[in-house]
Amino acid sequence: MCARCTASATSRRSRAKASLVSGDELAGGGVRVDDHLTIPLTEITLRTSRSSGPGGQHANVTASRVEAVFDVEASQALDEERRARLRARLGPVVTAVAQDARGQSRNRELALQRLAAKLAAGLRVPRRRRATKPTAGSRARRLDAKRRAGERKRGRGRRWEEER
Repeated sequence: MCARCTASATSRRSRAKASLVSGDELAGGGVRVDDHLTIPLTEITLRTSRSSGPGGQHANVTASRVEAVFDVEASQALDEERRARLRARLGPVVTAVAQDARGQSRNRELALQRLAAKLAAGLRVPRRRRATKPTAGSRARRLDAKRRAGERKRGRGRRWEEER
């Protein structure tokens, strides 16, 4: 590769990283987790790197893999209850990675969507289990199955002793 091509590829990479960090998208808005919570994009760190796997020259020169990192401990958007729930379920730092698409901007969208899905799953409160009693029919079926299993086992072996 000639010097001019190397310089041009380097400047393209730096422009791509600069547009990722200083875009209008990061200044405002945020990632909507659920109806009551939106994480500001200023609390999410986006890191780029080269994608793994096949892809030829394009994959070798572009930083299209995007990693979205959210620090649960340092977040101002979370109240203490949500912070404790996320810390218990997902840990102090939540990460989502995308390298599916060819372009960095699409991978950024995918990484943010995956991060929002992880956070939503971590914040979901499980339904309380209501204690129930087994029905009379289910009890009868269970005892019947146990009786049949016992008869089957009694029928095995020792036949030669009975024949004597």
